[in-house]
Amino acid sequence: MKIHEYQAKEIFRTYRLPVPKGGVAGTAQDARRVAEELGASKFAVKAQIHAGGRGKGTMKEDPSVHGVVVVSSIDEVEQAADRILGKTLVTKQTGEAGRLVQKVLVEEASQIDREIYLGMAIDRASESPVVIASAEGGMSIEELAREKPEAILKVPVDPDTGLRPFQARALALKLGFGGKTINRVAGVFIALARLFLATDASLAEINPLVVTADGALLALDAKLNFDDNALFRHKDYAELRDLAEEDPLEAKAKEVGINYVSLNGSIGCMVNGAGLAMATNDILTVFGGQPANFLDVGGGASAQQVEEAFKIILGDPDVKAIWVNIYGGIARCDIIAEGIITAAQKVGLPVPLVVRLEGTNARQGRDMLAQSGLELTTATTMADGAQKAIEAAGGN
Repeated sequence: MKIHEYQAKEIFRTYRLPVPKGGVAGTAQDARRVAEELGASKFAVKAQIHAGGRGKGTMKEDPSVHGVVVVSSIDEVEQAADRILGKTLVTKQTGEAGRLVQKVLVEEASQIDREIYLGMAIDRASESPVVIASAEGGMSIEELAREKPEAILKVPVDPDTGLRPFQARALALKLGFGGKTINRVAGVFIALARLFLATDASLAEINPLVVTADGALLALDAKLNFDDNALFRHKDYAELRDLAEEDPLEAKAKEVGINYVSLNGSIGCMVNGAGLAMATNDILTVFGGQPANFLDVGGGASAQQVEEAFKIILGDPDVKAIWVNIYGGIARCDIIAEGIITAAQKVGLPVPLVVRLEGTNARQGRDMLAQSGLELTTATTMADGAQKAIEAAGGN
């Protein structure tokens, strides 16, 4: 689960991570009020969406307006907020569709002397949390990894002990800090690691962490993603979820217990089991097709879940065909067939349907479909199903 920058910074404060003074606003008038309370000489007005690259991103309605604006007066804060709020911000991460900006964060701007990148994530290779840092802050870590991988430093973290002081100081030294600054920077590293482990985060990022002209440390940006599977332990964080920032189909799938990720293709896939779902997407790609989604109805899918899965798939206007690829283990193929028939009767089938049923009660399931009167195409093998789904969607 992702949260907004202003929400992440509130959590940062509870872990004593240094963040600029600021406040969130939903209108230009509220932004002015926040600026007046700050009483600063310079301000940053920052669009709040669940995507990075906001500083380089521009408004679809007015490309001259960026997602992060630095201004020098309270009047300019109000004007900047007015030009950002209610507009669509387009960044590399949002794609051409962009995201509607409904809130801005108004902060006291800082005079930056130096900036670094600092983050923490799970390293699947070492099966361990890892602190990631670079002396080249402010730059996209993905771009840096491609262009200068040697500039990225990584330190594994033991979940039981956290980031040790000697590890943090050694990392600060490698980043070029010296004197008394080493201990202060190391303290920030340790605090971020403590936050990451305590909140069951999947990503914690400060880009950039800056040293100001007067020697203070500040997290100018803050990004926090949480592990959905651990949210039952953090109900206060779960309440920070912003449904307006999520794909509505993905949000609906979560409500009904279906694993669904929207993709860019034209073939809707309904599969049971994550491994088979990934293999289904792969084989479609091998034969020249493009899956419209990853959808796993689960090993013990019910007829009701199958019906809900159809509704979700058909909610994507780009879907031109549906491929149901089921291997009956815990889930019985006759139950899946019942769900397909019910869904077709209730929501209709405006696009071609290809069905492959194998495993427990597969024959009964196929017989039910054959006797249902539905217009559908059956498939026997994975390759057969992929090719028929691609053909049904209009070819390669």
